[in-house]
Amino acid sequence: MSEQTAPDMMARIDALLPQTQCTRCGYSGCRPYAAAMAAGEAQINQCPPGGQTTIQALARLLNRPALSLNPIHGLETPPRVAWIDEARCIGCARCLAPCPVDAIVGAQKYMHTVLIERCTGCELCLPPCPVDCIEMRAAPEPAENKPALNRERYAAHTSRLLDQAAERQRQLDAKKALVVRRVSAP
Repeated sequence: MSEQTAPDMMARIDALLPQTQCTRCGYSGCRPYAAAMAAGEAQINQCPPGGQTTIQALARLLNRPALSLNPIHGLETPPRVAWIDEARCIGCARCLAPCPVDAIVGAQKYMHTVLIERCTGCELCLPPCPVDCIEMRAAPEPAENKPALNRERYAAHTSRLLDQAAERQRQLDAKKALVVRRVSAP
């Protein structure tokens, strides 16, 4: 590892992770977890979606002993996807923003649904649902994780949220400036 630069090693570690962006590892996504491992700040056994297969691959790459999955971060389970009971969905849209790969579609006050082929099973949509109409179900066979595509969708999702936050800030700044001009006007 001494001949590897930290960014190179982080990229190699990130490439081994499943890119579910579930945050169960204690980090905000797969890339920050990879950075922490590359820096020696995180253990290799914190990724339930990757499970023992990923832990063994990380152990080989980092020349560390393979550990068992740390149960504090969750359990290794077969692939699962979110499912929305459309009859109970109230269209609150609270599940949209937490989905790291934009697998949930719908609009405010309209029923939502999950694009099963995009869902990574991260479970981040469950807590914000006020009517508990979202549940996890077994992924359809054959369940295939597509890390590169998940990474692209996560990057697009994150970029969109940052753009929305910047736009909201511009609007707030414009309103504040208008108030200041009104108060300052004679």
